[in-house]
Amino acid sequence: MTLWQGRFSSTPADELMAFTESLSFDIRLWRQDIFGSKAHVLGLRESRILTPLEAEILLGALDQVEKEMGEGNFVSQGDEDIHSAIERRVTEIAGDTGAKLHTGRSRNDQVATDLRLFVKAALKGLAKDVIALQRVLLDLAESAGDTYLPGYTHTQRAQPILVAHHMLAHGWAFMRDLERIADAYKRVDVSPLGAGALGGSTLPLKPDFVASKLEFAGRFRNSLDAVSDRDFVAETLFVLATIGIHLSRIGEEIVLWSTEEFSFVRLDDAYSTGSSMLPNKKNPDIAELSRGKVGRLIGNLTGLLATLKGLPLSYNRDLQEDKEPLFDSLDTVTLALKATAGMLATANFDYATMKAAADSEALVAIDLAEFLVMKGIPFRKAHGIVGGIIRDSIERRVPISELVEAHPQLGIEALEIVEPGGAIRRRVTAGGSGIDAVREQVVEFTERLKQESKSFEDLG
Repeated sequence: MTLWQGRFSSTPADELMAFTESLSFDIRLWRQDIFGSKAHVLGLRESRILTPLEAEILLGALDQVEKEMGEGNFVSQGDEDIHSAIERRVTEIAGDTGAKLHTGRSRNDQVATDLRLFVKAALKGLAKDVIALQRVLLDLAESAGDTYLPGYTHTQRAQPILVAHHMLAHGWAFMRDLERIADAYKRVDVSPLGAGALGGSTLPLKPDFVASKLEFAGRFRNSLDAVSDRDFVAETLFVLATIGIHLSRIGEEIVLWSTEEFSFVRLDDAYSTGSSMLPNKKNPDIAELSRGKVGRLIGNLTGLLATLKGLPLSYNRDLQEDKEPLFDSLDTVTLALKATAGMLATANFDYATMKAAADSEALVAIDLAEFLVMKGIPFRKAHGIVGGIIRDSIERRVPISELVEAHPQLGIEALEIVEPGGAIRRRVTAGGSGIDAVREQVVEFTERLKQESKSFEDLG
């Protein structure tokens, strides 16, 4: 069914229909389309454009279509998109009254409404999945206690840090993602219905009334902007890509940590794969795919931005290209969040191996330098002194602790720093990897996660 045949003297070419159809992917919007159509009918009744009886007939027809869609009994008949498909079926059920469904509405504001309703629900679901992963990270932080591992810069061992500190570093990244989700939600939560094709309508529509029925925070302020805006899709794609990047960073670490060279973690069999040829292999495929799929997430974002950048006001058919990247990115990130949470929750972290790697005396170099700073030696000079000790240790193959004890400005007093865990115990910076600071951080993170969880629950 086409919605514009009155203007044309011939039927659409098969090639045109094949190239322009979107039912194959926008069928995902059927719930939103029916919900939006019901609110539209109520608005037309409120405006007395429809009689109460006509509204009742249309609402009944929409209920029947909803039932058919839910049961998988809806039959497409060459429909161009989900919007025309639903209108066709309503007309089949309601007869001439069905032809009144689209009164005062264009597919331009209809599609924009459906998509905003979809994105609102998607963002709430996304937040729940992010929070679920954060809870796993928090559990890992709490169970690790005061265990430590090497912290890395440039993929080189740098300083001992608490395992809890490392886990919560990822947790705080996802906390920012929750902030982005909440912020994006505010800009999505605007009803475009009533904007028409681009300039509104001569009919006495009630867009504020309809917006409230659709549970939007408010209505559009400019009809041109309402039908042409896809900022909210681009913003959602950015949020999804950023979450994907954070998952990718976890994935990269798990790939490294699960190697025999690191041996920091052993993944559960249920979250690993094997080799078709090598019987000994156990592969971290979830971690690798989390790393690999983020390229597509970034591509979906940049692809949509490239589509939007050359479009004049108002609606252009190019905007049909907003849905496939959105659906793909949302599906990818949703599954990646769940898979990563399961992988981490069932993983066996080898704290003994982590600690042994972090007990290398060279990793307390900065702590030795700061020991000298507290004795009044300028930092750059202290840096040089400790750097010289590290160099001598390597060249002479002498333990750092032996050189520290013999050094006139360090001596026996500084040996405590070189002892296993000594540097961790001396850390005092708020937000740093000291034992007290991390315990405070765990409490703060726990409380913040409760607040974020409640704020999204309050959205419904």
